[in-house]
Amino acid sequence: MTSDTSRKGLVAGLGAFALWGLLPLYWKQLLDVPPFEILCHRILWSFVFLLPVVVFSGRWAEVRAAVRDRGTLLRVACSGLLVGFNWYLYIWAVNTGHVLETSLGYYINPLMNVALGCVFLRERPSRLQVAAIALAAFGVLWMLAGYGRFPWVALTLAGSFSLYGFMRKTVKVASVPGLFIETSILAPFVAVWLVRLHLGGGGAFMHLAPTTDLLLMGAGVATSTPLIWFAFAARSLRLTTVGVLQYLAPTLAFMLGVFVFHEPLTPSHLVTFGCIWGALALYTIEGWRALHRKP
Repeated sequence: MTSDTSRKGLVAGLGAFALWGLLPLYWKQLLDVPPFEILCHRILWSFVFLLPVVVFSGRWAEVRAAVRDRGTLLRVACSGLLVGFNWYLYIWAVNTGHVLETSLGYYINPLMNVALGCVFLRERPSRLQVAAIALAAFGVLWMLAGYGRFPWVALTLAGSFSLYGFMRKTVKVASVPGLFIETSILAPFVAVWLVRLHLGGGGAFMHLAPTTDLLLMGAGVATSTPLIWFAFAARSLRLTTVGVLQYLAPTLAFMLGVFVFHEPLTPSHLVTFGCIWGALALYTIEGWRALHRKP
């Protein structure tokens, strides 16, 4: 791998996670649109955007191969439903003032991945990984005790995205063709729903400001572009580098929640986030040690 490729991969990775972290700014421009309607447009326009990308990048053979295998197609359909649910909850959370909880959820996500590996893949976690999971669990329990509310948004986002990643791990389809198949399966259903909504005189598309229409159409680009960049970064960089970069997205979301959207940051929040950050530090150290451990 050349240094130029690594440099481009680093730029692509930074761009992908920065866009994911700044997505709350995008969804906040659509406060007048119900979250489920935003989700439908996100799926539909992602399909429209990805179709030429798949065709002109020579990935159509991968799509055909996946669709011909019934088992693969079924698993991709299930993963599509799971990521659709994750997208909906994320949009709802952002537009109802829970940006901090979305940040917490995506901080927890890599730790949830370790827990899923232990339960379903019988992977044996290291002592540092066990300590990281225990510290994160303590942080969640602290929020429950001190803040008086269970962080269900954060845990559901982390859990659904971890399950999505786990399901995609069992399917040998690359990220871009896989997302295209997922949106292809869901697109006809959401298209019918949106058409019926529009014919009934409802819906935001073409009924509100032109900027709203452009934002709804642009949801496909906002969804697919960081994924394409991430796919390139994942092929060009070390896994540990990608693992460290992934914390950029929830960090940006955290800063947006506190400094831009002025969501309340309580002492319980600080303790919980401190535990999660400490757990992620342990998790990163373990990943670095595993990479440099001698055979």
